[in-house]
Amino acid sequence: MKGKISIGTSAFAMGVYADNPIPFPKVVARLGELGFDGLELPANRGYGSLEDWPDTAARKRLMKHVGDHGLEISSYGADLSSAPFYSNDTKVRAAARDVFTRSIELCVDCNIPVIRVDTLSEPPYPEGVTYEDAWKRAVEAFRDHSEVAQEAGVVVAWEFEPGFMFNKPSEVLHMMEEVNHENFTTMFDFCHANMVAAVGSRQIPPTETLPGGAPELARKLSGQIGFVHLIDSDGTLHDNLTSTHAPFGTGVLDMHEMMQAVLDAGYEGPWWTIDLCFWAGAWEELEPSLEFMRGLLKDFNLL
Repeated sequence: MKGKISIGTSAFAMGVYADNPIPFPKVVARLGELGFDGLELPANRGYGSLEDWPDTAARKRLMKHVGDHGLEISSYGADLSSAPFYSNDTKVRAAARDVFTRSIELCVDCNIPVIRVDTLSEPPYPEGVTYEDAWKRAVEAFRDHSEVAQEAGVVVAWEFEPGFMFNKPSEVLHMMEEVNHENFTTMFDFCHANMVAAVGSRQIPPTETLPGGAPELARKLSGQIGFVHLIDSDGTLHDNLTSTHAPFGTGVLDMHEMMQAVLDAGYEGPWWTIDLCFWAGAWEELEPSLEFMRGLLKDFNLL
């Protein structure tokens, strides 16, 4: 299948852009002008929150605006933080399903094929919640989310990363085994995978890595990669929280090796999404990142 290139637009609403986000219409116009195929829609206010697009009529306007610039929406980054699944309060846990369901409704209205989820809490695990309960509730929530999404024709992709709990390679693999749902996949972010599998950042001691780093982890996730984020990694964390999303060619990753690993793991696309989240010069990196991606996909006969 020929590849399509998108970019995570949260890069222009977070980090140094948080206090003064680049207006969403300006982002859409620029992506269309450069020739991107699509964009990843985050739940940030002003971009893709449920408050911004509360009903089908509003979402039709969103789709028209995006489509008028020749773009599609490749995935949706849901915000499930208002009702964390790991809560000791059963009412909060029940509310988590409602928030997720409403996020799926947005995906359906906007023809979005993939919804991103995460484990919400920084490592090691939430205050007042045991590791065992946090793990059990994550498994239950992810399985339930996967069922709800599958009925709507949307794939669930868990973005594991050092900034959220369950960030060891063995935990990633174990989570996939325990959720055990055909509609539950991973969102394989190149720099997160490097920090998880090669560096072992922010893990509960002892630190756990894989000899083959991120490419080895990709292959261990054979058949379980549902979406891909592409970016380099310089082996550091951003603000000691999560992976630094370094522009292509400024880090330690061999992009051809990484591409081959996710293809070996069975990823069939079609979306290949650039992620410059938290990078201070993300706006200036748009055009060079797109050109790099076009060259990379051509090397693999995907463009």
